[in-house]
Amino acid sequence: MLTYQEIRRDVSPKKARELVKKILEKNGGNVSETARILDTSTKTVRRARDGTSEDKSRKPHNSPNKTESSLEGLIIQEGKNTGYRYRRLTGFLFDKYGIEFKEETVKAILKRNHVPRKKIRTRNGQVRHLYDYEHLEPFAKMQLDTKHILDYGALPKDVYMHILKYKLPLYEWNIIDVVTKMRFTGYSYELSQALGWQFMLMVVSWLRTHGIRDHINIQADNGAEFCGGHKQKEIELNIYLDKWNCSFNSIPAGKKYLQGVVENSHRHDDEQFLAIHPIRCKNTREFIHKGQSWQDTWNFARRSWGIGMNGKTPVQKLQEKNNLISKHIAQFPTILLDDIFKLTPKTGTYVPTNYRKS
Repeated sequence: MLTYQEIRRDVSPKKARELVKKILEKNGGNVSETARILDTSTKTVRRARDGTSEDKSRKPHNSPNKTESSLEGLIIQEGKNTGYRYRRLTGFLFDKYGIEFKEETVKAILKRNHVPRKKIRTRNGQVRHLYDYEHLEPFAKMQLDTKHILDYGALPKDVYMHILKYKLPLYEWNIIDVVTKMRFTGYSYELSQALGWQFMLMVVSWLRTHGIRDHINIQADNGAEFCGGHKQKEIELNIYLDKWNCSFNSIPAGKKYLQGVVENSHRHDDEQFLAIHPIRCKNTREFIHKGQSWQDTWNFARRSWGIGMNGKTPVQKLQEKNNLISKHIAQFPTILLDDIFKLTPKTGTYVPTNYRKS
């Protein structure tokens, strides 16, 4: 006959206790004989006889080190919203709320509450990254994109109306290095191919001025402000960029995930910059200054949890990869791109007169 412990382990604790009661009943309530038959202690037999069939909770009555329910709820909610795992979520919570948790605490809470992890594209069961981050040099691969600042779904209504009222810039331009996540930013009132190409040239010139000599590849979507999906325009642009040891390529239509690095930055722009700071600006110059501060914060102070970053800032990651490159490369001057050509915005757009008078 199986012992009490074997039944408890292989079947269930409930069935083991029910068997104890049956054998105890057949033996006229003889505790010692029942314990001998099941090869267990008399204490176990009495506990099965006098208690319930289910295991009692082992939860302690007092947990002085337990995380407060409100904070545990915050961890669970942000874990579900972001899909981050414990290490990245710990840094995210500190950056967003200023609350410092231990990684082990966050890990335990996520596991205990069965918070699902973010799904990652895989191939043959292996994680598939877009780049070889370990061996890729800084500024060898960069992603370029524009963002419509007037996004009614992303901005608070008062901020949206404030931008319209004070005729602040309508578009944000970003080139982001995929290795260090360092960003180079510009703003404009218009989207045009002239501004797009000139912005690329400005960033490339800045990198060359700061000692970057290796080949630079810039990738963008099929927006009309770049090449609009026209191969001939892309060829013409590459002929020009080749003089700078640089190249450009457009991603295939419908493959937005190939722009994941720069696309992911847009949400952070909305939440941490555009939803807060434009309402404090009453002219374009003030807005550009705020944009410069946001770029500097991103490059020097804001920790990143992207692939290979491990909570480092872009400047820290740059110095880790190549400490011969000056950190001043991260201080790219954020400007109004329209002023490069002294363009006059077309009818129906917002003329930045407040910028030119300031």
